[in-house]
Amino acid sequence: MENASKFELVVEKGEPVLVQPAEETEKGFYFLNNLDQNIAVTVHTIYGFKSDNRGNEEAADVLKEALSKVLVHYYPSAGRLTVSPEGKLTVDCTGEGAVFVEADANCTLEEIGDVTKADFANLGKLVYNIPGATHVLEIPPLVVQLTKFKCGGFVLGLGMNHCLFDGVGAMDFINLWTETTRGLPQKVLPFLDRGILKARDPPKIEFNHHEFAEIEDVSDLSDLYEEEMAYKSFSFDPEKLDKLKKKAMEDGVIAKCTSFEALAAFVWKARCEALKMRPEQKAKLLFAVDARSRFEPPLPNPYFGNGIVLTNSLCSAGDIVNNHLSFTVQLVQKAINMITDSYMRSAIDYFEATRARPSLTATLLITTWSRLSFHTIDFGWGDPLLSGPVALPEKEVSLFLSHGKARKSTTVVLGLPSSAMKTFEELMQI
Repeated sequence: MENASKFELVVEKGEPVLVQPAEETEKGFYFLNNLDQNIAVTVHTIYGFKSDNRGNEEAADVLKEALSKVLVHYYPSAGRLTVSPEGKLTVDCTGEGAVFVEADANCTLEEIGDVTKADFANLGKLVYNIPGATHVLEIPPLVVQLTKFKCGGFVLGLGMNHCLFDGVGAMDFINLWTETTRGLPQKVLPFLDRGILKARDPPKIEFNHHEFAEIEDVSDLSDLYEEEMAYKSFSFDPEKLDKLKKKAMEDGVIAKCTSFEALAAFVWKARCEALKMRPEQKAKLLFAVDARSRFEPPLPNPYFGNGIVLTNSLCSAGDIVNNHLSFTVQLVQKAINMITDSYMRSAIDYFEATRARPSLTATLLITTWSRLSFHTIDFGWGDPLLSGPVALPEKEVSLFLSHGKARKSTTVVLGLPSSAMKTFEELMQI
């Protein structure tokens, strides 16, 4: 559990330039399917590098040159978002390029410290925000900031629009970029056709899709969220995770559970209690499942697009808070098992028919990055000394990040109104 630090980072940013694809690329409009439509938010991540054998003087030029080559294969990333005549997001493949900004920091890389400590005020200076942009259409889908530090290290800050990249897709893109930077052949190129997940005609809705359900706020949560937000991180090492799983199974209701299932249930239960939800308040859990291998047939690898599907659980807060942890673990397990090919196709068709967006009232949305190997990317300066998210995209979002020896520990990052966070901290003690 950590508060943001008192250290203040000062970053001087230069003028942005555009990095265009190294070759002429396809023009026209690039189709985004229904799994891409609902998550058009910019996800900011940072990666810090320092090598004893190589300074940061040439980093910007080297990374820009490699990026231009990668954009030939990921050409929609060099375009701009727009809205189709049907009212859906699409990419105008203009070839304008990714935004690239060089910057200088007033300190060493080591002074930033642990980036999982939710110090969003400082970390936010390591990514570039388009001045005056208030709408997703005003922000290029790929924005890069390279910040040089006094120690000879640098931080690469990326802003990638989720409608183009989910976590796995972002990892594929970054891996190709690192290989190109190191002069390796570009062997694994992206599969670009998102039409393989097009809605059926006519749409065929076969399931209830509670992820879109509107929930009435009977607990006055909107008033509570008028308070100042507190952002904290909580670390769960393998010993704590084992303890949590044993706690979930101690009443004999479930015979087994994974670390994710136990932790997701534990956090959801504690959050409902910390927010003082009324017993009759409907509470929703949303989390993304990587569905690449769950489609029939599985999606091509590497698939450029969103291969994640939001699954859900809907339950009264009273049942979640007052029952044993095993009750909530069962809800999580049921949500995972729900993700079949037919369920996912139904979700795609549901959006086609309704254009509904997931409602976030009384909702916890968990995003798991524990299986993404951001900590091993190498542009030629070795593995990153630090890597992680810069902020939470919505107040309802909690991030699960892996860290520690063999990446077997999990850090939970989330924000709550200050008074609720005090209670939540107490409930995290196990």
